[in-house]
Amino acid sequence: MTAAESATVLPLWLEIIVAVLVVAGAALALLGASGLLRLPTFFERVHAPAIIATLGCWLIVHGTVLYFTVADRSIALHALLIAVFVAITVPIMSIFLMRAALFRARLMGQDVPPSLSQPKAAADTKDS
Repeated sequence: MTAAESATVLPLWLEIIVAVLVVAGAALALLGASGLLRLPTFFERVHAPAIIATLGCWLIVHGTVLYFTVADRSIALHALLIAVFVAITVPIMSIFLMRAALFRARLMGQDVPPSLSQPKAAADTKDS
């Protein structure tokens, strides 16, 4: 069997759906990347790729699962592992980066919100 004979021809409506999912996912990933350039502070910049690129990844993965499920005539769930790893690791990475940035900003004396894990010194002195 040649490569041309083994290629699966998909219906036009399915190709359109897959193309829309993949292009929308790529556009959202590009939007998230542009947020890195346009937003002024680190804490605003960290949200753009974390939220928007994750949604873009999910759209691309859904297009991939749909395409390979129809092309191979079997459920192609292995691509969902990518989306699961992105959905788990991106929020954790964002939290660690934001905590490190807050810690560094507090050490440098910048104006950032106070720590919620330590009691306020001013409240302790007023109660005494």
